[in-house]
Amino acid sequence: MTVAWVLGSTGLLGRALSRSLHAAGCELFSPSERLPWADSGAIEPAMHRAVQAFGARVKPDGAWQIYWAAGAGTMGSRTEDLTGETQALQALLRLLAADPQLMEAHGAVALASSAGAIYAGAGDTAITEATCVAPTTPYAAEKLRQESLLRDFTAGLSRPRALVARISTLYGAGQASGKKQGLLSQIARSILRNRPVHIYVPFDTVRDYIEAGDAADRIVHALREPPMETRCQLRIVASERPVSIAEIIAIFKRIARKNPRIVTSAGRLSNLYTRRMLFRSMVPWPATVGPPRQIAVGIAQLLTSERTTYTAAATSTLRGGQQALRTAIPLHRTGEAAA
Repeated sequence: MTVAWVLGSTGLLGRALSRSLHAAGCELFSPSERLPWADSGAIEPAMHRAVQAFGARVKPDGAWQIYWAAGAGTMGSRTEDLTGETQALQALLRLLAADPQLMEAHGAVALASSAGAIYAGAGDTAITEATCVAPTTPYAAEKLRQESLLRDFTAGLSRPRALVARISTLYGAGQASGKKQGLLSQIARSILRNRPVHIYVPFDTVRDYIEAGDAADRIVHALREPPMETRCQLRIVASERPVSIAEIIAIFKRIARKNPRIVTSAGRLSNLYTRRMLFRSMVPWPATVGPPRQIAVGIAQLLTSERTTYTAAATSTLRGGQQALRTAIPLHRTGEAAA
């Protein structure tokens, strides 16, 4: 059985990868202690203990896979906010290379990278794996550095394989609200809460949105494929069905039967995004992976999930208020009696 470890398993892609791996019959590994991502001095010792525990779970004749889906960076992140992520990845790869048991087993590492960031300045009509990278932000530069670390890792060893998955724009249920990204989730939440959502790019801006579960299925499949030319393969992971912001808004309006409250304005991030992002992978996906879901289906599922979350939160708040009121009334009466 393959033992799989997803770093960043609580994030949008990480959760989807865990589901896909579980469905594929993999044994999921999770460290006993939470990795201290924000503590640069503690992350490597904690990573060392985690790698040792992971190696102990892998049988000598077994197989292992590691999926790097960690990181809180966005297109607007500064260089100093991103170096810690790369250093953590570097530590992981160094620890893996130093573990003889893992190096003797059949291992593979996948890195979730960003197609939108790395090709932000590309002028190609359709972007493929052969398109020259054109980074325009520190975030993109750091992603390319992480990809280079993974290539160097496989080049210096005889057995482990690797996958660089350059993913288009992810969306899905449960996307973090704290990060300044996730337009579809922001629109869904704004509809439910009757709040405006700010859009910093023109409505004719074209993007490729892929649901997190569909992306995860493709990444898991690609890491299992035998390598073609090199042991570190590159794949674009996208729906390959571009859609404009105007179309997105129209779909939300039709499904929710309510106009999203859109506020358009220019900001610091406006010039970071190219107007059209069209992706085409040069390697076709097999029929067993299945086509990515239509954007209208994905938005309907997203709205349903966000509505469930919103209703549950509102119910919990109401119950909490009622409990506080029931607790406060007896205390108030006791005070009156004592007086």
